[in-house]
Amino acid sequence: MPPLDVFGAGHPLPDSGSLAAAAESMRMARGAGAEDLVLCLISGGASALWAAPPNGVGLDALREITSRLLFAGAEIGEINTVRKHLSRIAGGRLALAAAPAKLITLAISDVIGAPPETIGSAPTAPDTTTFNDALAVLARHELDPPPSILRHLQIGATDETQAGATAADGVIFHIVARLDDALSAARAEAESLGYRAEIVSNSLTGEARAVGADIARFALEALRSAGGERRALIWGGETTVTVRGDGRGGRNQELALAAARILEGRYEFTILACGTDGIDGPTHAAGGLTDGGTVARAAAAGLSADDALERNDVLPLLSAAGDLVVTGPTGTNVGDILVVLVDAG
Repeated sequence: MPPLDVFGAGHPLPDSGSLAAAAESMRMARGAGAEDLVLCLISGGASALWAAPPNGVGLDALREITSRLLFAGAEIGEINTVRKHLSRIAGGRLALAAAPAKLITLAISDVIGAPPETIGSAPTAPDTTTFNDALAVLARHELDPPPSILRHLQIGATDETQAGATAADGVIFHIVARLDDALSAARAEAESLGYRAEIVSNSLTGEARAVGADIARFALEALRSAGGERRALIWGGETTVTVRGDGRGGRNQELALAAARILEGRYEFTILACGTDGIDGPTHAAGGLTDGGTVARAAAAGLSADDALERNDVLPLLSAAGDLVVTGPTGTNVGDILVVLVDAG
C-alpha cells in the first residue's frame, strides 16, 4: 500500500485545507484508468472537508453562506442541497471524474435515514436535487447570499442540468455504520442494566429547545404508564438551533436543558443528549446529562436556565451544574443520541 497523504481541513466551515484536499482527490480520480479500483471512504463532515467551489465563487463566500445556514437552523439535507450546487466535487462529480474506473464507496452516515445522496454532499452518489431547490432553501430561511453565489445559482437554475445526476451509475456504495447501530447498542446496554428499553424514534428533528420540552412531556406520560418498571426511552436524529444570542453551546446541550426545565424537581428522570462524535456544536463538549435538579444547581451558581436558552449560552450553565458531558472526539459520527431514564420506583 502506498503512503497516505493526510490533509487537515476545516469543519463545519471549509478552509484552505479543504480546497487542497478536494483538489488532490479530484486529481487522483481523473488519473484512474478503466482497470483501476478507486476506494472512497466518506463520513459526516466530508461536505466541509472537501470544498471545491465553482469558478467565480470564492472560499470566503462559501464559508459565509454555510455559516448563515447553520445559524438559521437549516437541516442538514437543506444545507447539503445548497452545498452540492456550489461544488465541483459533490453531487456525484467525484464519481464522474473517476470514470471509467471501478469505484467503491464505504460510508459512515450521520444523516437520518442514511440516504447516499445526502451523506457528505454525495461526492459519489447521484444528485437528486436542483439549482432551483438550492435557491428555495435560501428563500425559505430568508437568506440573502453573497452576490457570487446568487449569480451562480441563478445561472444554473436557468439551464437546469444536473452534472452529477448520472455520474454514479455502476458505483458500488456501502453504508458501514449508521445511527440505528448506535441506537441498538444503547438499547442493549440499557437492558443489561435492568431497564425496559424502547427505541422511540430514529428520525428526531426540530428546534432543539422545543424538542427537549416535548421529550420531557413524553417522559412524564411514560412514568404514569410505567407500572413501577424502570424504563429507558431512546431517540436518535439531529435537531437544530436557530441562533439568536452570542453564547456558547450546542443543540444537544440546549435540548438537555430544555427538558430539565420541564422536569424540574422530578428526580425520577435522567436525560442524556449527546453527539456520537463527542462534539456538540462549536464546543469541546459532547452534550448534556441533566435531571430534576439541574435548574436548581445552576440557580445556586447564579445562572438562569431561561436566560441561558435565550442567549444560546447553555454550556456555562451545564458546566456550573456539573451536567456537561465531555468525552473528547470519538472519531466516529452517526448522528445524535438521546436517552431518558425513567426510574419509577
